[in-house]
Amino acid sequence: MADADGLLDAGDMFKDPEGFYEPEPEPTFADHQMHSGDVVRGNLLWNAGRTSAHYIEERAHELITGKDVLEIGAAAGVPSIVSAVKGARTAVMTDYPDPDLVENMRFNAAASAALIPAGSALHVDGYKWGNPVEPLLAYLPAGATGFDVLIMADVVYSHREHPNLIKTMQQTMKKTRDAVALVIFTPYQPYLLPKTEKFFPLAEENGFRVTKIFEKLMDDVLFENDPGDERLRRTVFGYEIRWAEDQL
Repeated sequence: MADADGLLDAGDMFKDPEGFYEPEPEPTFADHQMHSGDVVRGNLLWNAGRTSAHYIEERAHELITGKDVLEIGAAAGVPSIVSAVKGARTAVMTDYPDPDLVENMRFNAAASAALIPAGSALHVDGYKWGNPVEPLLAYLPAGATGFDVLIMADVVYSHREHPNLIKTMQQTMKKTRDAVALVIFTPYQPYLLPKTEKFFPLAEENGFRVTKIFEKLMDDVLFENDPGDERLRRTVFGYEIRWAEDQL
């Protein structure tokens, strides 16, 4: 139909017909069942995150309860949530400051809010490794000088970020013998494992001591189509990193 000026009204001629595009898939969520029986839900839940969550739950009394905890590269943030549920004084869940990533963490934190006891605080924020840490330290209670526990699940795969990870550790981990960073990962690409493992001697060169604490073989690989040794792709490695004596 022409309008008053004689121009053809295109109307919805260029509108895609309904059903032309497949709908975007809904986010996929997985349940993480704590040993206590409580269930935490999370999107973007990887093997190292699950294993980290179980590890800290099993040792919550000495490792988590009443402590200040920082998780970097959190993705679903289940270890942070479990820390808060098990009585961490402060738990700070962080990942790259992308709005979608941060919103995912906030969603997961809100879904488990009812499980967190009074006296425990769970915070969510965006943080790029190596950036100034003052915004993270601001979550600490008055008088605290650093975090007692750092949770670093599946972060050391990013080889070029190793110096930034260590810088963040140096600036956020409390200077005590008991303070610890838990570095837990799976070599999803086994051919890159030698590069991944270079993180640990680099940490030792920068004032830390490294202790391997476990290897755990999972039932299934996370990414079925990835190349490389299947057993390695099912294995979760765990390390503790603490301050070297000459740094205290």
